[in-house]
Amino acid sequence: MKRSNLQIRGFSKLSKSAKITWLTEQHLSNPEQGQALIASYNHGDESVQKRHDEFIENTVANYFLPLGVAPNFLINGQVYTVPMAIEESSVVAAAAKSAQFWMDRGGFVSTVLSTTKIGHIHFTFTGDASALTTLVARIQPELLAATEGITSNMRARGGGILSIELKNRRTAMDDYFQLEVRFETRDSMGANFINSCLEEMAKVLRLEAATDAGTASGDLEVVMCILSNYTPECIVRSEVRCALEDLDDGSGIDVHEFARKFQRAVRIAEVEPYRAATHNKGIMNGIDAVVLATGNDFRAVEAACHTYASRDGQYRSLTHCSVDNGEFRFWIEVPLSLGTVGGLTKLHPLVQLSLEALGNPGAEELMGIIAASGLAQNFAALRALTTTGIQKGHMKMHLLNILNQLEATDAEKAELTAFFADKVPHHAEVVAAFCRLRGIPVPAAEGVAR
Repeated sequence: MKRSNLQIRGFSKLSKSAKITWLTEQHLSNPEQGQALIASYNHGDESVQKRHDEFIENTVANYFLPLGVAPNFLINGQVYTVPMAIEESSVVAAAAKSAQFWMDRGGFVSTVLSTTKIGHIHFTFTGDASALTTLVARIQPELLAATEGITSNMRARGGGILSIELKNRRTAMDDYFQLEVRFETRDSMGANFINSCLEEMAKVLRLEAATDAGTASGDLEVVMCILSNYTPECIVRSEVRCALEDLDDGSGIDVHEFARKFQRAVRIAEVEPYRAATHNKGIMNGIDAVVLATGNDFRAVEAACHTYASRDGQYRSLTHCSVDNGEFRFWIEVPLSLGTVGGLTKLHPLVQLSLEALGNPGAEELMGIIAASGLAQNFAALRALTTTGIQKGHMKMHLLNILNQLEATDAEKAELTAFFADKVPHHAEVVAAFCRLRGIPVPAAEGVAR
């Protein structure tokens, strides 16, 4: 492939077809094949495709992720079928298995503890800190008045601005202050709402500081106005509990031994960051998949959860376990800033489907559902780790991916699935078994002892 100068100006102004042509001709060895592949992922309905094209900038194609569902989630006495968008095998199966297990044991109990979001005006001030404190206290009505046009609809729904507080952060950085503002955004995630309010407040702060007798001698510079994706006051708890003897699932496990090992596994994740990172990643498998399926911002949720896991200065498990007086209890507390209105909720057809399948929940109900999904995922992972080992179940789910890579027929898939029914299907062993089935040589790099 001959590559010309890859620099291009005015790319964003090109039509979609021109963007695709440039991309494929400049970067792909077979432009025609690339263009055909992109075209094959277009939605059949042009109006829906146009909507998707406008979600982001410089769109060239749709990128598909599987949307699965995990049924039988009993949460606060209601049964949900939970939508999950994710590329990793075994996640949906694990969540569904946990949901079924706990359905017969009372299900999940989710409780929203708080729903406050936080934003900051970050600024520097070289003058007298006490004078700044006095100023901020005096201008609180003006700060609120400046946002009335933005907050009116939110206030009508029971939300709005909860508090405004000056934070002196000079010990962290020279001349650094914050105006910390707390918000209630109801069923909206609230990012645009919060940022708009902060920017209006910043205008008032600049003006008042420049004209106030106590602060005019100092220099006040607003650095930025932005919400925080760390939401330690927007917290939901989800838990399961049962008598120890009810942990028996008919597999022959010793319930007391299982509970002891399970609790110890959680404790390791509470004290060891290396384990906590993988432990919490598994939790986020369950959380992110539902966040994505419902059109929410999984990067914001990830940032909040991982920061929350480090809130005491060490990264720790988001889940906890106790075994007391013959009772097993397992729970999670996580910050989840979610929305069920705005954003993609009215634009993406599959997001609308997912929310409808959940019964069109409000933000608080969705917080409880997603927390339960994360807890279910973690329970499944720890149950596997402390009993059969994680690879047995994971690799069985991965078997189909390997067979698809090998372009196995349906008949070959059925035979090889049966062959590995009581074995852990490692990649090399699957390739070797596939080659034997077809009567072809095993590639040298894939050879295994047989």
